[in-house]
Amino acid sequence: MPLLDIVAPGAVIPALKVNGKKQALQELSARAAALSGLSERVIFDTLQQREKLGSTGIGHGIAIPHGKLPKLERLFGLFA
Repeated sequence: MPLLDIVAPGAVIPALKVNGKKQALQELSARAAALSGLSERVIFDTLQQREKLGSTGIGHGIAIPHGKLPKLERLFGLFA
Protein backbone atom coordinates (compact mmCIF):
# COMPACT_ATOMS: atom_id res chain seq x y z
CA MET A 1 0.00 0.00 0.00
CA PRO A 2 1.51 3.35 -1.00
CA LEU A 3 2.09 5.83 1.82
CA LEU A 4 -0.12 8.40 0.07
CA ASP A 5 -3.05 5.99 0.49
CA ILE A 6 -2.69 6.32 4.27
CA VAL A 7 -1.35 9.86 4.78
CA ALA A 8 -3.31 12.56 3.00
CA PRO A 9 -1.75 15.82 1.91
CA GLY A 10 -2.07 18.11 4.92
CA ALA A 11 -1.72 15.19 7.33
CA VAL A 12 1.86 16.13 8.22
CA ILE A 13 2.45 18.58 11.05
CA PRO A 14 6.17 19.34 10.79
CA ALA A 15 6.55 21.48 13.92
CA LEU A 16 3.96 20.40 16.47
CA LYS A 17 4.45 22.41 19.66
CA VAL A 18 2.71 20.93 22.71
CA ASN A 19 3.21 20.80 26.47
CA GLY A 20 2.24 17.19 27.05
CA LYS A 21 0.53 14.04 25.87
CA LYS A 22 -3.04 15.31 26.28
CA GLN A 23 -2.36 18.43 24.25
CA ALA A 24 -0.61 16.38 21.56
CA LEU A 25 -3.62 14.07 21.29
CA GLN A 26 -5.95 17.10 21.13
CA GLU A 27 -3.95 18.68 18.30
CA LEU A 28 -3.77 15.40 16.38
CA SER A 29 -7.49 14.83 16.91
CA ALA A 30 -8.31 18.29 15.59
CA ARG A 31 -6.26 17.76 12.43
CA ALA A 32 -7.64 14.24 11.92
CA ALA A 33 -11.20 15.55 12.30
CA ALA A 34 -10.60 18.31 9.76
CA LEU A 35 -9.20 15.84 7.23
CA SER A 36 -11.53 12.90 7.83
CA GLY A 37 -14.83 14.64 8.56
CA LEU A 38 -15.23 12.67 11.79
CA SER A 39 -15.89 14.21 15.19
CA GLU A 40 -12.82 15.64 16.92
CA ARG A 41 -14.24 14.51 20.27
CA VAL A 42 -14.77 10.92 19.08
CA ILE A 43 -11.22 10.78 17.73
CA PHE A 44 -9.76 12.24 20.92
CA ASP A 45 -11.78 9.90 23.14
CA THR A 46 -10.67 6.91 21.06
CA LEU A 47 -7.01 7.89 21.40
CA GLN A 48 -7.42 8.48 25.14
CA GLN A 49 -9.09 5.09 25.63
CA ARG A 50 -6.22 3.40 23.82
CA GLU A 51 -3.68 5.20 26.01
CA LYS A 52 -5.48 3.87 29.10
CA LEU A 53 -4.75 0.32 27.91
CA GLY A 54 -1.05 1.14 27.76
CA SER A 55 1.11 3.96 26.56
CA THR A 56 1.76 4.18 22.83
CA GLY A 57 5.03 5.99 23.60
CA ILE A 58 8.11 4.13 22.43
CA GLY A 59 10.73 6.50 23.84
CA HIS A 60 12.86 9.53 22.90
CA GLY A 61 9.74 11.64 22.28
CA ILE A 62 8.25 9.18 19.80
CA ALA A 63 4.78 7.70 20.12
CA ILE A 64 2.32 5.97 17.84
CA PRO A 65 -1.12 6.89 19.16
CA HIS A 66 -3.80 4.93 17.38
CA GLY A 67 -7.32 3.60 17.70
CA LYS A 68 -10.24 2.02 15.88
CA LEU A 69 -13.00 4.27 14.62
CA PRO A 70 -16.05 2.33 13.35
CA LYS A 71 -17.12 5.08 10.93
CA LEU A 72 -13.69 5.37 9.31
CA GLU A 73 -13.85 3.61 5.96
CA ARG A 74 -10.10 3.25 5.33
CA LEU A 75 -6.72 3.50 7.03
CA PHE A 76 -5.83 7.05 7.94
CA GLY A 77 -2.63 8.47 9.36
CA LEU A 78 -0.99 11.68 10.56
CA PHE A 79 2.64 12.48 11.21
CA ALA A 80 3.76 15.15 13.65
